[in-house]
Amino acid sequence: MKIITIDGNNLILEDVVKVARENYKVELSEEARERVLKSRKIVDSIVENNKVVYGITTGFGKFSDVTISQDDCKTLQRNLILSHACGYGNNLSKEIVRAIMLLRANALSKGYSGIRLETLETLIEMLNKRVHPCIPEKGSLGASGDLAPLSHMVLPMIGEGEAEFEGRVLNGKEAMNEAGIQIIELTAKEGLALINGTQVMTAVGALALYDSINLLKISDIAAALTMEALRGIEDAFYSEIHRIRPHAGQINTAENILSLTEGSSFITKQGELRVQDAYTLRCIPQVHGASKDAVNYVKEKHSIEMNSATDNPIIISEDIVISGGNFHGQPMALAFDFLGIAVAELANISERRLERLINYQLNDLPAFLVKKGGLNSGFMITQYAAAALVSENKILAHPASVDSIPSSANQEDHVSMGTIAARKSLDIVKNVKRVLATEIMAACQAIDFRDNLNLGKGTMEAYKVVRQNIDFIEEDKVMYKELDKCTELINNGSILEAVERKVNLKY
Repeated sequence: MKIITIDGNNLILEDVVKVARENYKVELSEEARERVLKSRKIVDSIVENNKVVYGITTGFGKFSDVTISQDDCKTLQRNLILSHACGYGNNLSKEIVRAIMLLRANALSKGYSGIRLETLETLIEMLNKRVHPCIPEKGSLGASGDLAPLSHMVLPMIGEGEAEFEGRVLNGKEAMNEAGIQIIELTAKEGLALINGTQVMTAVGALALYDSINLLKISDIAAALTMEALRGIEDAFYSEIHRIRPHAGQINTAENILSLTEGSSFITKQGELRVQDAYTLRCIPQVHGASKDAVNYVKEKHSIEMNSATDNPIIISEDIVISGGNFHGQPMALAFDFLGIAVAELANISERRLERLINYQLNDLPAFLVKKGGLNSGFMITQYAAAALVSENKILAHPASVDSIPSSANQEDHVSMGTIAARKSLDIVKNVKRVLATEIMAACQAIDFRDNLNLGKGTMEAYKVVRQNIDFIEEDKVMYKELDKCTELINNGSILEAVERKVNLKY
């Protein structure tokens, strides 16, 4: 059985993807169980001794000065979930919901939230039995955590809301019953513990980040294919030029291009056909490399966030219960804005390489890469579609983190908009996949117009995968279907896996 053990400290990005996309099961470590039990004893003591502690024996937000009696603690926590579940828009995908549930469980397992063990185990049981709450994508400010969407996550746990189970959307109570999971009654601190965290933005960002890392490699493969199709100059990738400007991403990209094109007779040397290439070929290491460095920065910050306690108040001991601001999503808001900008640039330069492939004024190939131009349009409008996606990305890349709207009667007067930043970055990633797929397909088409030349050891593998699935475009056909095929070769990892059997690509 495929199982991920969580303890609040050691979750990695690949674990999130396994649970989200491959339905790995989840279990708590014994150490985590002990920490959760210890933290819960502190909450019970606070309630029994009528201490005034935010979120446990008080209201929330601006109502923090309203003391709640011991008898009303359960009502307080239930009302919190009901009132805060006010999201809007399309529901988040199943894989994002699974990532959210995993990340919230991991944060709670650190033992600083005061949740009961049985409540945490209910959340994990839902994940393992694939009861997926319906969570609207919009409604989070990204400070005081992802309150609205996480409340929707909790609704089925208390028999409310809706959830998807075995392919059907059911009301929360029915979904839990059919899965054989007991509905719970929230007690002191538990509602707040479940929803006051950054797990929605972190989950959306996790999948965007994972796909971005793969796109960094795909972008190098696409660029190398275009380099060969246009008979690019390899000198600009020699290590001598990059070690004197030693950005890691730049160095790695240059090495990747040389490795991918090793043994190629398409590639030329400086002065052989021309003295220098246009920037979109010559500056591939500098542009792709900068995106690699940015994505690696995001990965570092994301790794910290996945294994952090991000709720409020934080329970350290019976005498130390601190109302702080770990729920504020600013570290992730900035990171995901950066991620979106970095990945958008991969499409920006890719689309310009696509233009060089199809524009007969910029190469020695048939116009729009088709034999009977005029009667056929070939790849003409693929560039239009790619340009539209690139332009959309420029709008999406506007940072969300520079915005803030005060909430809760100005008690919560600065918020991060981190969940919007994460959602935008994921949209950008999807657009970039299509642009890179278009470049790859056009580059393979261009390559087929050249005779008696050999591809490099890495590019040959990419070319073979494409040609096994997509034919040379002899005459116009329904183009989106061909582009869909190439996009799927990126989505399912076929191109990357084939290339990496021959070349160790760095990012």
